[in-house]
Amino acid sequence: MSKKPVVLAFSGGLDTAFCTVYLREQGHDVTTVTVDTGGFPAEQLARIEALSKQLGAVAHQTVDARATLFQGYLRHLIAGNVLRGQLYPLSVSAERACQAVEVVRVARERGAQALAHGSTGAGNDQVRFDVAFRSLAPELQLITPIRELSLSRQQELNFLAERGVHMPPKLGSYSVNEGMWGTSVGGRETLDSWSTLPEAAFPGGEIPGDLKPRPLVIAFDKGVPVALDGQSLSPVQVVEALNALGKPYGIGRGVHLGDTILGIKGRVGFEAPAAHLLITAHRELEKLVLSGKQLFWKESMGNLYGSLLHEGHFFDPLVKDLEAFLASSQERVTGEVKLVLHPRTMVVEGVRSPYSLMDAKVATYGEANVLWTGAEAAGFAKLYGVAQMLSHKAAK
Repeated sequence: MSKKPVVLAFSGGLDTAFCTVYLREQGHDVTTVTVDTGGFPAEQLARIEALSKQLGAVAHQTVDARATLFQGYLRHLIAGNVLRGQLYPLSVSAERACQAVEVVRVARERGAQALAHGSTGAGNDQVRFDVAFRSLAPELQLITPIRELSLSRQQELNFLAERGVHMPPKLGSYSVNEGMWGTSVGGRETLDSWSTLPEAAFPGGEIPGDLKPRPLVIAFDKGVPVALDGQSLSPVQVVEALNALGKPYGIGRGVHLGDTILGIKGRVGFEAPAAHLLITAHRELEKLVLSGKQLFWKESMGNLYGSLLHEGHFFDPLVKDLEAFLASSQERVTGEVKLVLHPRTMVVEGVRSPYSLMDAKVATYGEANVLWTGAEAAGFAKLYGVAQMLSHKAAK
């Protein structure tokens, strides 16, 4: 009997290692796919590929999806100034959607009959992968061994050890998921709402005490970051450079408390220097070049876009409508933002743009101007308050 080919989203961790062997023993030809959305050094990618071969996969494919991640996901998060709870960059949400799309693409290219992932039944990722796979490839069977079998970590280790595969024990007290848009950190301190996650738990570690202020200029073209300190770079290079610059300062570091897709509260640590630097700079540039009504509605649309992405609704048609709105809003978001990095924080010192709506030659807030007279201003102020005056009078 011919074996059913399956494509497995493969991280090289314990869960996906178990899935590879288990699926093979269930009669599948397993192709493993690792989608690099940042955070994978070359030596780690080589280790993952070697592990796939050791586990008996018929093939392994590594997809460099960093540029795809930015163009398809991160640029919209920047355009919408999206930070969930005004704090947490949607790094994992964006990565999972991107990874799912790439896994489906590889599955189609290889003529697979099934898709698989190693998510458990406890978290958000199972929903994100399930929804993406069923939306993009409903004709393919979906297999989720970890969720279906409900095995403990020790049971998975024992299963592999019995077959001569010895996975390294979990190192340290914290689980770390590193990506281009941010790194999430989980540990015992994130299991309740009171405990403090120590600085040593973050990838950047303790913040040095002798750091000096670091000036920085970020340039945008139509909302997309294109240069640092006058040097032209690709968006991916900008993100990676800002991560390297901001990490020692502890920029973009915190703990987020929010709602999971499954309806319970969750808490996670994160470190996302580039996301916080870019969104802070981008928001300031928008204040200079967009109208007040644009800024108001962009905040609402950006929050909605972030919610759809976070909650596994990325393939709802509304997402493309929101992306069109956000893209239109970025036509004049071109210019430079001057920041200074300090330990644990940043300061925006200035912003400039050829599309600036702030013109000192026309009007200066609180001072004289050339657009209206004092009498015209008095008439405007009187008419502006008429509705409130009548409402207040009627309430007496």
